[in-house]
Amino acid sequence: MGRIKKLYATTVTVTGGREGHAVSDDGVLDVQLRRPKLHGVSQGTNPEQLFAAAWGGCLQSALMAVARKAGADVSASVVTVEIAQGPDEQGGYGLAAEIAITIPGMAHAQAQELVEAAHALCPYSKATRNNIDVNLTVLN
Repeated sequence: MGRIKKLYATTVTVTGGREGHAVSDDGVLDVQLRRPKLHGVSQGTNPEQLFAAAWGGCLQSALMAVARKAGADVSASVVTVEIAQGPDEQGGYGLAAEIAITIPGMAHAQAQELVEAAHALCPYSKATRNNIDVNLTVLN
C-alpha cells in the first residue's frame, strides 16, 4: 500500500482509556469516554460509537461524491453503521460492522452500484477491508 499525501490531519488525546476523556487538538471534540453498558445508558460515549459515526459520515460523503459523478441525487440517503465488539477466535477482541444504506426514490440496482463504488472509495472502508467482518446492505 502506498503512502498518502497528507491533506488533513487531526490529533485526539485520550487519558483514562475507556473510562477517560478525549479531546481533539482544536477542542471541538471533547467527550467523556465510558465502557459500553449492556443494559441502560452510559454517561459518556464509547470508542465503538465514535467509530460508527466517523465511518458513517465518511461513507455517506463518498456516496455523495460518486453520485455527483454519476449525475444522481443521494441527498436524502441514510447511512446506519453498527459496530459490534467482542471476543475473537484468537482469544482477544475484535470488531464487526453492519452497514445499512437507504437512498429514497432510487431503484435498487442503481443504489447498489453507487453504494459499492462509495465503499470502494471511502478511506474507512479501505482501512477495514479484509480486517473485520463487514456486512453492507442496500435497503432500497
